[in-house]
Amino acid sequence: MALKATIFKATLNIADIDRGVYLDTTLTLARHPSETDQRLIVRLLAWALNADEALVFTKGLCADDEPELWLKSLHGGIDHWIDVGLPDERRLKKACNRSEQVTLYTYAGRSVDLWWQQNGALLSKQDNLRIIDLPEEELAPLVALAERNMQWQVTISEGQLFISAGDANIGLTPVTRKDWAQ
Repeated sequence: MALKATIFKATLNIADIDRGVYLDTTLTLARHPSETDQRLIVRLLAWALNADEALVFTKGLCADDEPELWLKSLHGGIDHWIDVGLPDERRLKKACNRSEQVTLYTYAGRSVDLWWQQNGALLSKQDNLRIIDLPEEELAPLVALAERNMQWQVTISEGQLFISAGDANIGLTPVTRKDWAQ
């Protein structure tokens, strides 16, 4: 018998001062049996950093041809492909060809540097690709907040995230490894 996904609910109050986005939303995240709490939290942070009412979670780990999140246009094209982890360079190249913008959130500490050494030269050629590292040591306190029902207040200002959940107040500073071409 196959293991079933675990369902998480996250109520977010987003105040993204950098982009002028303010919204309240409740998200449903399905955690695949092989997925860690760390990866689940990174997916949630990726949603918060790109908050939009039309941004949706996809099948994720269950589908090789879909990102973790995407924002589709009204005509069905992909405006923004958002992935997490350390995917194969070919996957990212394909994503860049299929969508207007691609953002990758990495979170694996030293493994990210090794991955970048192997893939950086090829990925640097992709003008519509942005890669953002989420420091592993800053993620640890957020991973401890992973619960089946979460209520977070997320403020984004000057590129920094401030997350409040219950009595916890945690800061996180994403680091842009590669930005979209200007």
